[in-house]
Amino acid sequence: MEKVYWHKNQIDDHTMITDSYKTTQNVRRYFKSKFGDDFKFDRQFMQWMQNATGLTMADACREWSSRSSKTQK
Repeated sequence: MEKVYWHKNQIDDHTMITDSYKTTQNVRRYFKSKFGDDFKFDRQFMQWMQNATGLTMADACREWSSRSSKTQK
C-alpha cells in the first residue's frame, strides 16, 4: 500500500486510507469541502478512521454522513 503524506498530499475520493493515517488540517479541509461547516471530527469518527485501513476517503464520507444523519434524528 502506497504511503500517503496526510499533511500535504492531494486528497480526493479515491485516496486510500493507509496505516499511516493522521488526522490533519489537510484531511479536515477535504471533509469541509464535502460537507461544509457541518463537518466536525469527533472521537468515535476519528477512531473509525484509524481502523479504516484499505478503505477510501469516499467510504469515510459515507460513514461520516451516516453518523451525522443518525445524530440529527
